[in-house]
Amino acid sequence: MLSSFLPGFALSLTLILAIGAQNAFVLRQGLRREHVFWVCLTCGVSDAVLIAGGVAGFGALATAVPWFETAMRYGGAGFLIWYGAQNALSAWRGGAALQAEGGATQSLRQTILTLLALTFLNPHVYLDTVVLIGSISAQYPDRLAFGAGAILASLTFFFALGYGARLLSPLFARPASWQVLDGIIALTMCAIAAKLLFG
Repeated sequence: MLSSFLPGFALSLTLILAIGAQNAFVLRQGLRREHVFWVCLTCGVSDAVLIAGGVAGFGALATAVPWFETAMRYGGAGFLIWYGAQNALSAWRGGAALQAEGGATQSLRQTILTLLALTFLNPHVYLDTVVLIGSISAQYPDRLAFGAGAILASLTFFFALGYGARLLSPLFARPASWQVLDGIIALTMCAIAAKLLFG
């Protein structure tokens, strides 16, 4: 079992470590201490569903439905450009600072809807979880253990990122730090969107 579980854990962790839209959002929520548990859980459950689908053999979806990849690519790029523009505007305006005892500025519903859009409108998430993890799992004797390892890695990473972000709280008590973070997030979103549109 471990011979399948550990490679699944390692592969998933390697794929998820790259800075992307989802990770940037989790980091931001963790720094603001807004709905952190639900954000981390939503990310973990979303990945679990996609990984389970890939391991179960749903990686053939892109082949069976030729327009799926194109629709996801343009829809995802459009959303990332919009979200990046929002962060660029925040970076330009400045003035934000981490308030240790401030209330949430966005409702849980709005937060989760934004997160779900960042997750499921990103074609790369399907390539990483459904196609890549799904296809590699077929090379291992215990596909379920491989999938369980990949899912556990995802949950571990998101909760570590969401709650570990608090260690950076002193740095983000300064408005300039938020401007830099918002700027980096904006550039990341636009870079991912450009990659989706232009390959």
